[in-house]
Amino acid sequence: MYVKEFEVRWSDVDANRHLANSAYINFMSHTRMSYLLELGFDQRMMAKHQIGPVVFYEHMYYFKEVFPGKPIRVSLEVMGISEDGKFFEFHHNFYDAKGRNVAHCEMMGAWMSLETRKLIGLPRDLLQVFNSAEKPKSFQMLTKEDTRKFAKVPKDI
Repeated sequence: MYVKEFEVRWSDVDANRHLANSAYINFMSHTRMSYLLELGFDQRMMAKHQIGPVVFYEHMYYFKEVFPGKPIRVSLEVMGISEDGKFFEFHHNFYDAKGRNVAHCEMMGAWMSLETRKLIGLPRDLLQVFNSAEKPKSFQMLTKEDTRKFAKVPKDI
C-alpha cells in the first residue's frame, strides 16, 4: 500500500470549517501522481508515449470530519487493471493523525492517447512496470464492462 501525508491547510477547508470535498479530490490526485512518479510514469515518459491518465469516476464515502491543524494520510491500493493496462482501479483511504480511517474512495480510470484522444492500452514496457506493482488480495483483472458498472451511458456515445 502506498501512503502520502498532507498538511490540512486553511485553503483546504470549506464554509463548515472542515476539509472540503474538493480537497479530498486534490489529495487523492496528488497521491496518485506521486505513486505513478515512483513507478517511473513521469511527464517525460508520458510525453514520449503521448499518453495521459483520465478519471472515469471517484466514489467518496465520508466517515468523520477532518479539521486543519493535524496531518492527514492518504493511501492508494491498485485494486484492478485490465489485461492490456488500459483500465485501472485505485482505492484510497484517508487517515487522521490518530490513524483512524475517516474517508474512503473508489476510483476508476484509463489511459488516453494524446494524439488520437481515444483510450489505449499501455505500451508493453509500462504495462510490465504496472503489473509488477504491489497488489492486495482483492485485486482483479478488469474488463470494459467493469468501467461502466455504475453508469447509465447515453446511446449516442
